[in-house]
Amino acid sequence: MDQAAAGMQGAHRAPVCYRHPDRETGVRCTRCERPICPECMVSASVGFQCPACVRGGSDTGPAPAASRPRTIAGGTVTADPRLLTKVLIGVNLAVFLAQLAVGSSLTDRFELIGQAQFSLFSPVQGVAEGQYYRLLTAMFLHSPTNYTHILFNMLSLWWIGGPLEAALGRARYLALYFVSGLAGSALTYMVADPRLPSLGASGAIFGLFGATGVLMRRLNYDLRPLVALLVINLIITFTPGFNISWEAHIGGLVAGVAVGYAMVHAPRERRTVIQYGACAVVLAVVVVLTLVRTAQLT
Repeated sequence: MDQAAAGMQGAHRAPVCYRHPDRETGVRCTRCERPICPECMVSASVGFQCPACVRGGSDTGPAPAASRPRTIAGGTVTADPRLLTKVLIGVNLAVFLAQLAVGSSLTDRFELIGQAQFSLFSPVQGVAEGQYYRLLTAMFLHSPTNYTHILFNMLSLWWIGGPLEAALGRARYLALYFVSGLAGSALTYMVADPRLPSLGASGAIFGLFGATGVLMRRLNYDLRPLVALLVINLIITFTPGFNISWEAHIGGLVAGVAVGYAMVHAPRERRTVIQYGACAVVLAVVVVLTLVRTAQLT
């Protein structure tokens, strides 16, 4: 009975990508019908093809420029599909080390402050006084007194960002990351107490969560693990005592879902225009929220 049960269980396992045996997938190449993961998907007129079929049957060697493999979102398939994720993690860690070395002056200069804070020793101006760069720089700062802040953010960025970068391509992935982070900063500036500082990569990372959910649904993957992880994060976000900026998380999540939908559902003929057009629309909303809040505070 045990052997029969094991055999039945094995028979119902999801197929794995023929180029990456550790990745389960429900998508097959429309030409050779072999299972392929998001990293190996090349957009075709109907469905997706694997890199080998695109190259004319050879799974090695460079592809001609006209038939270069593309990701599900139309990005170029690269040799290191996690490169930008590694760079982003490296930048965040480098800035964190700089915060520890320099002290509070660096954090005070670049964290998200809505309105000027005046004290006898260190007057600090905010976004309302024209320091709009804080909306961007705050995305790369973390609390220097809370090591778990950067630890969990960087682990999340590695787990979620790497596969998403492989599926979208570098340019689209980077656009998604910055648009989501800026949306989180803008909502924080609009809604939160302007006297309270905010910092962290969480807004951008929640944007990656949202886009990953859209991608997984597009590929008919099981969403339950991602939903469970997202629910846990949202519970922590809204739990009193953690001092977490829910505005950054929600702003990034909404922007990530919107941009992610445009990335993976745009028709092939107008894909680039729709994808970057969606990014432009979200950035326009960021600008409007910022200007409205600045007018309210000045």
